[in-house]
Amino acid sequence: MIQTTLGLQNLNKQRSTNCCMNKTFVRTNNVKNFIGLLENLVNKPKKIPRMGLVYGEPGLGKTQTALWLACKYDGIYLRASNLMTGRWLLDGLIKEMDELPRYLTSDNFNLVVKKLKANPKVIFIDEIDYLMNNFKTVEILRDLHDETDCPIIMIGMGLAHRKLERYKHLYDRFSEILKFETFGVSDIAQIVNELSQVPISTDAIEYIHQKHNRFRQIVQLINKLETLAKENNLTEITLEIVRQVL
Repeated sequence: MIQTTLGLQNLNKQRSTNCCMNKTFVRTNNVKNFIGLLENLVNKPKKIPRMGLVYGEPGLGKTQTALWLACKYDGIYLRASNLMTGRWLLDGLIKEMDELPRYLTSDNFNLVVKKLKANPKVIFIDEIDYLMNNFKTVEILRDLHDETDCPIIMIGMGLAHRKLERYKHLYDRFSEILKFETFGVSDIAQIVNELSQVPISTDAIEYIHQKHNRFRQIVQLINKLETLAKENNLTEITLEIVRQVL
């Protein structure tokens, strides 16, 4: 009999560094759609707005995808935060450009515009929900877009699109909008198959889909299952084992 009970007792004692999970970026359907949105924005003809909105529930991989794309396309990633002002936003962008912020906000704005005109980049602004109550800060992003024609992608939570609809003069500039959907069985299977070094049975994957639909949850589960498999010398993780873990 497989010593699943013993393995489960030891799970909490294991450090995450013991997990041998594959280190790869999984291109789920959401990721592929995000790539498509980015490429569509970049290839828009002039005079067509190049602002995009990506929104969805937490845990679906929006932030990790934005970070990956910013690195892949040599873009600028900036995470908004609570009470962020326009000056704070511009300071963050300038630092990402390896420049020192100026004293006046207007000088900072002009510096960002100058740098983006000389070297156009895609700008990713994550956690856009934090800026909803300070619309002047969001308007700075609109002005940067209008001055430079650089694509700007805002990433927010599930109701971000509805909150932004209140600001029609901004919302009309979103030529690409993408909702990150919850994972289907095929997404779960892809994540499991690409990340786990221990095969997981098809019925176990379907059970995982019923219980977990957040990327972080699935990664943590794979970590636990691999630790359990290592402790018990398992060559496959079955439905029975997954049920015991969950």
